Amino acid sequence: MRVCWFANASGVGPPLSNDDLDRLAGIFKDIPGVTETHLFTPGATHDPYLHDGAPPRLAMQVYFDGLAALETASDVLSVLPDFLGADFTQQAMLARPFTPPVRLDTACTYLVAYEGTAENLPLWLAHYLSHHASVMTRFPGVKIVEVCTRLDWVGGVAWPRVEHMQRNKVVFADEAALAAALASPVRHEMRADFEKFPPFSGPVSHFPMTTRIIRKTT
Repeated sequence: MRVCWFANASGVGPPLSNDDLDRLAGIFKDIPGVTETHLFTPGATHDPYLHDGAPPRLAMQVYFDGLAALETASDVLSVLPDFLGADFTQQAMLARPFTPPVRLDTACTYLVAYEGTAENLPLWLAHYLSHHASVMTRFPGVKIVEVCTRLDWVGGVAWPRVEHMQRNKVVFADEAALAAALASPVRHEMRADFEKFPPFSGPVSHFPMTTRIIRKTT
């Protein structure tokens, strides 16, 4: 399991340029303790069951080599609040992998957030981690399956914090591979398992996102 930090931009605006993404990549490469950064911009893949509206203009998932590294990164992260003039929310989480490590530089990610809470959160997570995640690993062409759960932390950017009970993602080589997976029988299995979830409330978002992956070079 790894410690990661999410940030999502709210509102709409013009697409990010490659220069914008290069600037962000440079910021995170210079932060001590950062091991990998995923920069998400909107994709266009269709889900046969869902359409959750406009995706965030930008989402970020930054992996640290431990909780202490995240909590001591506040000074460097403080350069981010003016980026793009956007309003961001943030959350630190524990990332649980369900697939072997794989190296990708670009990808297409189906990024999901369960923003509310469950009547019995340990029971809900136990079901998700033991049942739903295993279904996701059967998607044809899937490269990465990851489930992220909440983490208490200090420090960070002066952005509002959210307390989503869970996030998860399935990652594919490109949009065509994600589209094929969402049209496969596994997507119907996932929907059937969703109907068996223990009771929970709150919105759930699902967004296909073009993904740029930056690793720390040593």
